[in-house]
Amino acid sequence: MKHIIILGDGMADLPVERLGGKTLLQYAHKPMMDQLAREGRCGRLITVPEGFPPGSEVANTAILGYDLNKVYEGRGPLEAASIGYEMADDDFAIRCNIITLADGKIITHNGGNLETDDADVLIKYLNEKLAQPINEREGCERVKFITGIQYRHLLVIKGGSKHIVCAPPHDHPNEAWRELLVKAEANAPKEAGRLSAQATADLLNELILKSQELLSKHPFNLARAERGERQANSIWPWSGGYRPSMETLQQQYPEIKSGTVISAVDLIRGIGHYAGLKIVEVEGATGLADTNYEGKAQAAIEALEKDDFVFVHVEASDEAGHDGDLELKLKTIEYLDQRLIAPIYNKVKSWNEPVCIAVLPDHLTPVEQRIHVGQPVPFLIWHRGIDADSVEQYDEVSCVSGSYGLLKLNEFMHALMAIS
Repeated sequence: MKHIIILGDGMADLPVERLGGKTLLQYAHKPMMDQLAREGRCGRLITVPEGFPPGSEVANTAILGYDLNKVYEGRGPLEAASIGYEMADDDFAIRCNIITLADGKIITHNGGNLETDDADVLIKYLNEKLAQPINEREGCERVKFITGIQYRHLLVIKGGSKHIVCAPPHDHPNEAWRELLVKAEANAPKEAGRLSAQATADLLNELILKSQELLSKHPFNLARAERGERQANSIWPWSGGYRPSMETLQQQYPEIKSGTVISAVDLIRGIGHYAGLKIVEVEGATGLADTNYEGKAQAAIEALEKDDFVFVHVEASDEAGHDGDLELKLKTIEYLDQRLIAPIYNKVKSWNEPVCIAVLPDHLTPVEQRIHVGQPVPFLIWHRGIDADSVEQYDEVSCVSGSYGLLKLNEFMHALMAIS
């Protein structure tokens, strides 16, 4: 039995009055997901452990069966792995968004939907202006900016402390940004060879303020301002940590001999890297609603021909949810259903070696709240010959009566791998 997880990031939602009190999964036209739910078995999954933020770095790691209390180091180190930056033992890597500020508030977490080529110019500009040497040692920088994808980038502080409190920008739309600046944890420990938590927080806040001065004068933003477009006018660091230590999926699950991860997002690729999965890049995969669904579907099919396990991640619903765009989020759900899940199902349903298909989101990103919400998510599991339960369609309400009930964290991966 081969296994594929298809994850629609942030796809789950809350009831929406404009949709007659239905959730988007209840309202959307998604015949393929509904068929798999009807022919398969369903349930709900708690993806966020108590005490952890309801972010994709937490939820996706938990879905893949990892104990967050043992492996969690934030987004920064995972994205470092994805973009090929090999962290040293004394590095502190932190996710660095380029965002939009206006009237003293965070307007958007994505800098007006930056393209990677434009963002690369801005990140290199910031690195040129803000990178700092340590005691004038040649080739050794205290601060380093590294280009990622679109608005998602990396900031590395040599000897920085992870014991700080940061505000994820996507969780604070239209809130005053000064009140959300980085703070040191209360009673933060002192670590040999590292800056104090307060010194790290002060350094990050200094970089935020300096980035605003620099970016506001950059030709890219001046041109945007003339056109009346949102400016990419500040960095915003969050979710940092040290080099993680994770077993591969092959070490944890003997059923997995080889595997692949397919995603446009650095974070997910980084998780895949540490999980021992091959990273497949798909041309035209953007992380937005215009992503190449067909290309991802074909890449997943080709990976399943060679590997035992495939993890396909699609970011589009999450971005639409953060933007509060109801119509677009509905479209992303329908695109996922017809342009990715359906082609995969139609190809693998008759293979000699059966394929087990699981579909789920990692967390809720309600369009009316525009933030991540850590409630249980619905999931379906289908394979040829499975004993179906009574669920007739795939959504947050229907899956409550699924035969898997309410699973917690790594119980999902254990249940999935038990299907052989």
